[in-house]
Amino acid sequence: MRRVFVVTAAAAVIAATVALPAQAVRTTADPAAATGYVVLFKEGAAAEDAQKAIRAAGGTVVKVNTAVGLATVTTTNAGFISAIKDNAAIDGVARDRIIGSVPKAAKTAFGARATDQAKAVEKEGREHGAVKRGRSTKAEPLSDLQWDMKQIHAEEAHKYEKGDSKVLVGILDTGVDGSHPDIAPNFSHSLSRNFTVDVPFDANGDVVDGPCEEEPDQSCNDPNDVDEGGHGTHVASSIASPINKLGISGVAPGVTLVNLRAGQDSGYFFLQPTVDALTYAGDIGVDVVNMSYYIDPWLFNCTDNPADSPDSRLEQATIIKATQRALNYAHRHGVTLVAAAGNQAADYTKDYLDTSSPDFASVPGQAPYSRTIPPSCVSMPTEGEHVISVSATGISKRKAYYSSYGNGFVDIASPGGDVYDTPDNTRDITKATLSAYPKSLAIANGEIDADGNPTVNYVVKDCAGTTCAYYQYLQGTSMASPRAAGVAALIVSKYGHRDGRNGKTLDPDTVEAIMKGTATKTSCPNPPAYTYTRILPTGPTVTATHTCEGTTPSNGFYGKGIVDALRAVRL
Repeated sequence: MRRVFVVTAAAAVIAATVALPAQAVRTTADPAAATGYVVLFKEGAAAEDAQKAIRAAGGTVVKVNTAVGLATVTTTNAGFISAIKDNAAIDGVARDRIIGSVPKAAKTAFGARATDQAKAVEKEGREHGAVKRGRSTKAEPLSDLQWDMKQIHAEEAHKYEKGDSKVLVGILDTGVDGSHPDIAPNFSHSLSRNFTVDVPFDANGDVVDGPCEEEPDQSCNDPNDVDEGGHGTHVASSIASPINKLGISGVAPGVTLVNLRAGQDSGYFFLQPTVDALTYAGDIGVDVVNMSYYIDPWLFNCTDNPADSPDSRLEQATIIKATQRALNYAHRHGVTLVAAAGNQAADYTKDYLDTSSPDFASVPGQAPYSRTIPPSCVSMPTEGEHVISVSATGISKRKAYYSSYGNGFVDIASPGGDVYDTPDNTRDITKATLSAYPKSLAIANGEIDADGNPTVNYVVKDCAGTTCAYYQYLQGTSMASPRAAGVAALIVSKYGHRDGRNGKTLDPDTVEAIMKGTATKTSCPNPPAYTYTRILPTGPTVTATHTCEGTTPSNGFYGKGIVDALRAVRL
């Protein structure tokens, strides 16, 4: 994961969330001097008592998610955590994004931060050159480049089930380009929401999302059909690009896509937007959500790690509790929860050295430090209860070199790409996965020329008449997870029933059981300690050994097996 689990080259909630009037916030201290927190109410405690405790500690409530009992708070009280943490109505408190003034400068088209391991994985396959291809006459024009669809028999499944438009799939990500020609036909503007606000800089003054829009409104709020990072658009396309004689098709090309933006342009995912997106998904009848990220600032959340300060332990405990409440809420309301396993190439059932957390500076001087992570610590949301955790496979069906794993952690596997899954261990961009890419980003990043033709080999163009669209190759568990989510959407489409809201629904536990029961059982390598060899373009050879534990029916590389769309819809 990190933040999003992909390897790239570039860098109003309904009743469940109550937002206080903007003027109520502005009457407090100078925003530039304020600090943001998220405060979790004790389950069973009266919301009035919790908010009274917040005010008594010098805080101002900005908004409350009543379904979970999570409030966003601002305060100038440096001792806010100490003043509130032991109150009987409070279950936890964590630092939030900084609250600061908005510079009067145009926001860049792409987030500035691209330093995490996951993005490094996504970048790995990219280099200049042309991708040679033929044009398929039987399926979508670029289907010959979609080895991932063939691996899970998705095109064959479409003979029996393409996906029902009554089935809603929520994309919890960096946003979705709802105007992309290979997404627009299945995109719901009316249901889509943006739950986050751009963060120009962190507490250390480093650029995060970059300055917000210029006058007249200096808005940090992006529309609900915009993706300024590209990640969410790739995910959405993987799930549900329509069959329309343009570009590619998704795993479930007939379902409806709902943008539930919880991530920043820069790839950060904070607690409150994630919680708000999950409860909103439950409230509007979303059937499946995809979560290809982890909640910042901690890759793993520990409640008793001796390397952490008491306040940091409290913060991590709050993230665990609040996220789990939101996951529980969505699950109770019929949402199948699918998440990426992560790109750390780590065995989540063993000790792990984390050097990346905390990755966001919410106070001046804050920086990552090294700490040993035991298996008792959890990465959220992928290790949350009710969540289907997905590892990534390459074209040969081996576990991808970057994919995290662990017997009992991974639930299922799905194609996410591996550019080194080649006979000679050298890089081949076509062994990543191909999905939609916003044209605006291709222009901003100089990846297409004045005539609109790609100048790099990881971007592909396809046209139907005068309508042209762009696609990019990416790899990561971020790419594996949506393909599994697409299979889940096909299952709901095939076996679901009317939900009373003019939609379809199917119990999430039933969806999970069908996914696992129809997956292709895949054995551990023999021997189980598998050594990956990568010959980098710069010359060095890199090796790493991962050990697969478990049996053919269930193991740490593949979980219950590689998802199979055809078998899933032909029970």
